[in-house]
Amino acid sequence: MDLHFFARFHVEEGKEEEAEESVRAVLGPSREEPGCIYIRAFRSMRDSQLFVIHSCWVDEAAFDLHAKLPHTVQFIETLNELVDERPAMTRTREIV
Repeated sequence: MDLHFFARFHVEEGKEEEAEESVRAVLGPSREEPGCIYIRAFRSMRDSQLFVIHSCWVDEAAFDLHAKLPHTVQFIETLNELVDERPAMTRTREIV
């Protein structure tokens, strides 16, 4: 059963472009992972500091592997330097 992952994070004022560059950098390698069905990133139209990533994985094991890969680890390290509040991250399963 597919696993859907949602990450919501808010970055410090003035860090928006660096955050967007980091998001863009992690998307390509993530999309090439065999367990990735899709990954999409969004930036709020009303709050330019707010980002959301939605990804879908073939299963939880594929996502767990993704979380350990160098491009993901680097993204998380960079993100931790940019955020102004704790990111909200949720693993979900589609119900309908």
